[in-house]
Amino acid sequence: MRSIRPSFTVRRGRGTRRTSSSLAAVALVSALAMTATACNGDGNADSNPTASAAAAGDGKIKIPDDLKQRLKEHGIDLDKWKNGAWKNWDRKDWLREANDFVNPIIKGLWDPDRMRHANDPNKGVNDNDISGDQGVTDPTPQPVKAQAVAAPYHVNAAPSGKVFFDSPEGHMVCSGTVVEDPAHPGKSNLVWTAGHCVHAGKSGGWYRNMAFVPSYNNSAKSLDQLQNAGKSEVAPYGVWWADAAQTSQQWIDQGGETGGKGASYDFAVIHVTPEQGNGGKSLEETVGGALPVNFGAPAVPKVSSITASGYPEAAPFDGQLLYQCKDKPGRLSLSQSDPTMYRIGCTMTAGSSGGGWVETGTDGKPALVSNTSIGPVTSGWLAGPRLGDVAKGVYQSVSRKFAGQ
Repeated sequence: MRSIRPSFTVRRGRGTRRTSSSLAAVALVSALAMTATACNGDGNADSNPTASAAAAGDGKIKIPDDLKQRLKEHGIDLDKWKNGAWKNWDRKDWLREANDFVNPIIKGLWDPDRMRHANDPNKGVNDNDISGDQGVTDPTPQPVKAQAVAAPYHVNAAPSGKVFFDSPEGHMVCSGTVVEDPAHPGKSNLVWTAGHCVHAGKSGGWYRNMAFVPSYNNSAKSLDQLQNAGKSEVAPYGVWWADAAQTSQQWIDQGGETGGKGASYDFAVIHVTPEQGNGGKSLEETVGGALPVNFGAPAVPKVSSITASGYPEAAPFDGQLLYQCKDKPGRLSLSQSDPTMYRIGCTMTAGSSGGGWVETGTDGKPALVSNTSIGPVTSGWLAGPRLGDVAKGVYQSVSRKFAGQ
C-alpha cells in the first residue's frame, strides 16, 4: 500500500534499473528552531512564532550561509517557513536532491492530537501486480498474525518508535528503530527507517516536519484512553526532530508509488536532535539502548527467523500500539538487476513501514538486518531490503557528518 509511503507498500512495475552504487550525499539540514506559541489541531501556528538560529537541542547546530543561499535558490525562505510556507508542495519548489533536505524545528507542531491522527494514504495492490521474478522468489508465506507487544515497550521490544512527517496528502506516520552510531558509541542519535518515509522518490522530494517519537505510547494505552492524553503519555522520551536525513540514490531516482520500483533500496537513516533539549543526553542514552546494524546481508537459508516491529494503523489496527511478527524469511525477487529481498508472513498493515527487522546472530545478540518496505493489499506478508554496501554507505555517511560534534 503506498502513495506517499508513510507506512507499507507494494509497488507495481518490473523493478528499477540499477543506478551506480554512488550514494546520496548526506542531506544537509537547516536547524532553525521555531517556537510556536500556539498550535491548532492540525499543528498550524495560530500566532507569530519566534525563531533562533540554533537547534532546540543543544544549540550547537548552525545554518551554514551556503545552505541558506541554496535554499533561497529553491524558493525556500526560512523566515517564511514558520508562517506556513512549508505547505507549498509545488513540484518546482519541492526539494528533492540529496543535499537539499531542510527540516526546521517547529516547537509544539507534533502535539498528541496531531500524532494520533497521522495516517497513511498508501495504495494497495494485489500479489500478482508484483512482477520481475527471476526464478529465485520463494512461495508466498503463510500469514503470521501480528502480536501486540507488552508494555512498557522500552523494556519488551527493540528501541522502536514512530516517524512523523508532512506530505502533500497531510500529516503521516511510519515506524523506526534507534540504531548504534560508530562515531558516538553509546551515544547514538541515529534512527533507521524506510526510504519512502523520508523521500517521495521519483515523483517528489523530501518530506517535511520530520520527527521521531521513541517508544510512542509506551504504556500501550488504547485509542480511547489516549483521547485526552498529555504529551508525556504518548511521547515519554520526547519528540526528536531530524536534523539530517539520507536515503539511497536509487530510491531518489526510481522510488515509485506502487509496485516494486526502488524497493530493494528502500532504506534511510536520520539523525535527530531533541525538540526541548535533553540535558545533553543522546537518544540512545535516553531510551536505554540502540541496535547494531548487520550489513553482512545473511542469505535466506542462513536466517532461522526474523522479528519485524511496527505501529500498523490501517484496519484492523489503529496505529497506537506496537506489534511484532516473527517468521523464517523467504526470498522475493522484483528485478534481475536488483538485490533479492527478504519476505516474511505478517498481518501488519500501513503504518508499519520503516519498522526494524531484527535477527539474533550466531553470537546470540540481536541486530537490525532490514526494515519493512512493501506488502500486499491483503496484508498477509511483508518484504524488506537486504542491507549491503549501499545501505552501509548511507549509514556511515550520516554518522561521519556528526562525528566531530
